[in-house]
Amino acid sequence: MKQQTSLVFCIVMDLIGYLSYSIPVIGEFADIVWAPVSGFIFYKTFGGWKGAYGGIFNFAEELLPGTDFIPSFTIMWVAQYFGRKKSTIAGQA
Repeated sequence: MKQQTSLVFCIVMDLIGYLSYSIPVIGEFADIVWAPVSGFIFYKTFGGWKGAYGGIFNFAEELLPGTDFIPSFTIMWVAQYFGRKKSTIAGQA
């Protein structure tokens, strides 16, 4: 069984992405560096096809102006957490 990714880690990753959004002018240039790093971390964190597609989405979200507010790491954590709970409950039935 794969260990659940920490919610705190996901929130911190989203906050780092949001920090660049909060710095006028410099923030969008920082996103050029942060976007590929964030996408790679997303892929390594969640793995598989979800990590690959999510990493591409995260890369685009960080790179495109005005979209840094989307908490992509936290959204994926919620999807995995509740998806895992649902599959566990279904397995018990």
